[in-house]
Amino acid sequence: MKAILFDLDGVLYEGDRPIEGAAECIDWCQRQGIPHLFITNTTSRPRSMLVAKLERMGIRTDSSAIFSPPVAARQWLEKQVTGPTALFVPEATRMEFEGLVLLPENADSGAAAVVLGDLGERWNFALLNRAFRLLMATHQPPLVALGMTRYWRAAEGLRLDVGPFVAALEYATGTPPVVLGKPAASFFLTALERLGAAPEETLMIGDDIRSDIDAAQQVGIRGGLVRTGKFLPSDLEGDITPFAVLESVAGLPGWWQSHHD
Repeated sequence: MKAILFDLDGVLYEGDRPIEGAAECIDWCQRQGIPHLFITNTTSRPRSMLVAKLERMGIRTDSSAIFSPPVAARQWLEKQVTGPTALFVPEATRMEFEGLVLLPENADSGAAAVVLGDLGERWNFALLNRAFRLLMATHQPPLVALGMTRYWRAAEGLRLDVGPFVAALEYATGTPPVVLGKPAASFFLTALERLGAAPEETLMIGDDIRSDIDAAQQVGIRGGLVRTGKFLPSDLEGDITPFAVLESVAGLPGWWQSHHD
């Protein structure tokens, strides 16, 4: 193994609380010169805010090291879409789409593409119905999903992520989503292109047995599951077998060394 993909929430931190030993792990990775990316389905904030959050936790990096669905979506939209894009993303995340032609937020028609991210408590019937109406246009614009994560663990407990809302719109409109986030194979492969690494020489560190581990292993990346974040003991009783299981990301340096001796 020569490269590492790190999930963020649940691996390096839980909400606003850093995982013990996470900063030391990333420092070790950087000192060893191991190529790595932070690969996340977070769509509630732009990369600049994620960089600032990591820095507050003692992890120094920059936006180029963070690969997120808005980054992948922007690349896809620039190549595939001509016309205005309707964004259903948090206000702060809109900066990742600056320079694209965007549909006014009160328009119920005229979208060349509809992009869905994690709006959390902003979702309501009117907002979801607006996305539905845009997708029901005669020309059937693509439904672009910034990931299909089912849920995540917040400070107050589990919270729905973007996946259930994408699934609702797919069911209502019959429009299969273009998924530009985990667990889509294309998302992992695009991250590997940026990293300059082959699947078989890369390790994915995540807390989600399906979106992180199974999805990565489906494209040949080895999956390292941590017992933090959304991990449940039942994750190890199903049909998905991680390549490695760690108590937390703090155990990665020792595990890595033992597999490179």
